Amino acid sequence: MPDAATVSAITPGLLDAIRAVVGDRGILTDASDTAAASEDWRRLYKGRTSAVIRPGNTDEVAAVVKLCVAAGVPIVTQGGNTSMVGGAVPNEDGSELVLSTARLNRVRDIDPVDMTLTIEAGVTLKAAQNFAAEKGCLLPLSISSEGTAQIGGVLAVNAGGNNTVRYGNARDLVLGLEAVLPDGTIWNGLRRLRKDNTGYCLRQLFVGSEGTLGIITAAVLKLVPQPKETAVAFCAVATAADALELFARVQAHDAAAISAFELMSGLGTSFVLKHIPNAALPVEKPAPFYVLVELATPRPNAGLRASLEFVLEGALTDGVVQDAAIAESEAQRAAIWRLREEHSEAQKREGASVKNDVSVPVSKVPAFIDEATAACEKLIPGVRCVPFGHMGDGNIHFNLEQPVGADPAWFLDQDHPIMETVNEVVRKYDGSFSAEHGIGKLKPYMMPDWRGGAELALMRRIKDALDPLGLMNPGKVLP
Repeated sequence: MPDAATVSAITPGLLDAIRAVVGDRGILTDASDTAAASEDWRRLYKGRTSAVIRPGNTDEVAAVVKLCVAAGVPIVTQGGNTSMVGGAVPNEDGSELVLSTARLNRVRDIDPVDMTLTIEAGVTLKAAQNFAAEKGCLLPLSISSEGTAQIGGVLAVNAGGNNTVRYGNARDLVLGLEAVLPDGTIWNGLRRLRKDNTGYCLRQLFVGSEGTLGIITAAVLKLVPQPKETAVAFCAVATAADALELFARVQAHDAAAISAFELMSGLGTSFVLKHIPNAALPVEKPAPFYVLVELATPRPNAGLRASLEFVLEGALTDGVVQDAAIAESEAQRAAIWRLREEHSEAQKREGASVKNDVSVPVSKVPAFIDEATAACEKLIPGVRCVPFGHMGDGNIHFNLEQPVGADPAWFLDQDHPIMETVNEVVRKYDGSFSAEHGIGKLKPYMMPDWRGGAELALMRRIKDALDPLGLMNPGKVLP
């Protein structure tokens, strides 16, 4: 497969041809626009591009792809640009064009009987949730960046989020897909069927592919009934093992009602209290760890609060939980969730951080946190370990904040040794070095060690078959 950068030819003629397809509003060449699209949210990567292309419909996407293929120009597809691993950033030499899905922002259909939402790639996840809610339905995928992240990018990275413990990852919510292939062909697989055993499940090739196999332009997503009752508690616990014990108790009492079970370290929560205005701790005293547990049901008057109180009373009596607060209103529920959702932003304001998005079996989460903490503190004395995340499904964001007073640039230069130290513990527990954030530009070098042999060879064969010129988001996922 040729190196896409060596065949790139972004000429004024190519940009004029693209402009003729998408119109003046569909191509941005001003330096401020291209600069904003050339840097990731974490500011780890800064590339360069001649133009940001903004097609208005699927046909325009296909036409743009055909023009780029003819010129040998690589395409980096970009949604809300919220990737944590640099998955939507162009490279530094300016040889790639950014294709934004922002104008693919239509809801094509909502069916509250079929419980499906047919929606274009540029709709933000939050907007999609709102469209579903208007019909009395719930789109159960929820992530911290949902106000900015777009459906296409959410699916391309197979986002997980807060409700995975109950509803699964993004791929579990996809019934159908529409995508533009690397040669400009449009594949329309927008089927609403719950059962369709006709050949290979092509939609799952694109979900999680991070734009390396084609461009997702629309999807059919599963909906569920809107909850009629919720109950949310914020619990202080002494150890991650106590948090796991609480999860076991909630699960044994009513597993079907659990919609989220989130773990936060005391240190990470202190960063939120320090840097996020109006954040407040709902329990009396700080603790080493906190748990956010949410129960939800479409049944009215289901007694979820009484159920939660029953479990927490036993946990408090047995010393599993030190203190707990149950939300009395929607405002209190939102305030509790804010303590969890603002972790990434708070860490960003605290200083430089190295992020590890890993997963281990749920039963191994406490042991993983203890061992990874000890290993990282030995590697870099003074480093501040900030584990948090989706304990209910085993996905922990094991982040490392720079030591107090350390040089941020120096600390970020230690990212590979830090990630390798954490991943040694992950491997011990048969986990994964990439749980929900994807591979992007940050982690391809890990792929041979973790997915080498037949598995990586098969991925390469799929990539070569669909994208023989290597023009779809080059440099991402595969080493």
